[in-house]
Amino acid sequence: MKNLVIYISVVLFIAACTSSKKKEGNVTVTGTIKGLKQGTLYLQKIEDSTLTTVDSLIVDGDPNFTLYSTITEPEIHYLYLDKNDNAPHNDRIDFFAEKGTINIVTTLNDFERDAKITGGKNTNQLQEYKAILRRFNDRNLRLIKENYEAQKQNDQIKLMALEKEYKKLIKSKYLYTINFAVNNKDLEVAPYVTLLEVFDANVKYLDTVVDKLTPKVKKSMYGKQLIDFVAERKAIEKKQPEAKDKVVDTLQSM
Repeated sequence: MKNLVIYISVVLFIAACTSSKKKEGNVTVTGTIKGLKQGTLYLQKIEDSTLTTVDSLIVDGDPNFTLYSTITEPEIHYLYLDKNDNAPHNDRIDFFAEKGTINIVTTLNDFERDAKITGGKNTNQLQEYKAILRRFNDRNLRLIKENYEAQKQNDQIKLMALEKEYKKLIKSKYLYTINFAVNNKDLEVAPYVTLLEVFDANVKYLDTVVDKLTPKVKKSMYGKQLIDFVAERKAIEKKQPEAKDKVVDTLQSM
């Protein structure tokens, strides 16, 4: 009997030590998904051109979560929600993981759009950028709807006006992104949004961003990617001057 008690005590001690062992990482992602009862959360990032999972959590009744990652520099991560509803598409939120704590509060109904993310400087600036970008995207959707209606009515005057407005919208979006990158030249978010949103802009504007980046950001992962990309663009356009995207043409006169 005495041996049994000792055995049970040892088992309980080992179990307690195991359950209390904390995951390691220099990034802690906390948050709440309002309305979520069941599902699986995955913390992901790109490694060697492959989307990999660095942490995960099964949600069963509690909408609060804590996930961990380890980074050497600010890097884009994704919070992916598998709602276990057999839907072909689930939801994913992109954000900058930075050393320390990142907090994400969102809802089950509109997982990505409702996301409120706070954390480091890159995190906060990316959210500010995305808020403005959403206005451009909403305006673009309205133009697409109006263009569809004008096509049905064969309203050529309206179609020409919409085409002109669309080019103006794209130009505004590109100018905003370039200015945003220049104004945040000391953050890794600058080369990231440039590569993501305006990679096909006139190469002289991409050069402007590169020139303004601080030495630290130029040495970062996204900084190096932007520098390499601009060099490739220059090489291609030198050999093939006609190899320019139509969207780039709308920015040539700027």
